[in-house]
Amino acid sequence: MATPCSSSKRSSDTESASRPRVLLNLAITADGKIATANRRVVTFGSRQDQEHLFELRATVDAVMCGARTLMESRATLDAGPARFRALRRQRGLAEQPLRVVVSGSATASPHAPLWRRRAGPIVLLTTAAAPAPRVRRLNRLGAVSGVFGGDTIDFPEALTWLRQAWNVRRLLCEGGGQLNAALFRAGLVDELHLTICPLIFGGAAAPSIADGPWTVTLSDAVTAHLHSHRQHEDELFVVYHFTPQE
Repeated sequence: MATPCSSSKRSSDTESASRPRVLLNLAITADGKIATANRRVVTFGSRQDQEHLFELRATVDAVMCGARTLMESRATLDAGPARFRALRRQRGLAEQPLRVVVSGSATASPHAPLWRRRAGPIVLLTTAAAPAPRVRRLNRLGAVSGVFGGDTIDFPEALTWLRQAWNVRRLLCEGGGQLNAALFRAGLVDELHLTICPLIFGGAAAPSIADGPWTVTLSDAVTAHLHSHRQHEDELFVVYHFTPQE
């Protein structure tokens, strides 16, 4: 079983923070969808978008996603090809990032490719309500579990633990929509990296960037600040920053 790690790294933006700097990365359609309504299509960005994903992974200590996204996208959350692993080493990072699975009820599938991929340690963020047999099953597969909250995950507490126990200073979240929404609600998102793809999925049931039970007025909306944008063929790569919320 993996154990918490330590490191002597870098980066002034998080050096004194009590939690990691959180980056969200998503490919979205022109109508703001991250998958089709039946979720049969969850990966649709170009090769350039895939390169961008690995470039971002090469800047962080940990990569995180929700249990459903883990299975639907068949993500392994690893560093990717050798040149990106080399880039991580050049930056003083571990060759492979810590892999963080979020599953409040410990329903992460034991058949997901992540468990078979030999890469960085795996951490499970779950709750006290998660059935013990499910948690033990994932622990046997190699996950180190952390319990935060009763029925829903206490993300401020969970991220503080990742910072203190695992020395995670930069954390990349790759969805899905409900996990993103939880992070936004808690005021924990620092950067949003969007690849806007020239597609229209449509459908009221198709998931968007921030899904789940979340109702706000215009005055309560999370406000982003445009940091950068660039175009590659018909895709637009946009980065937003957010003012930290106390």
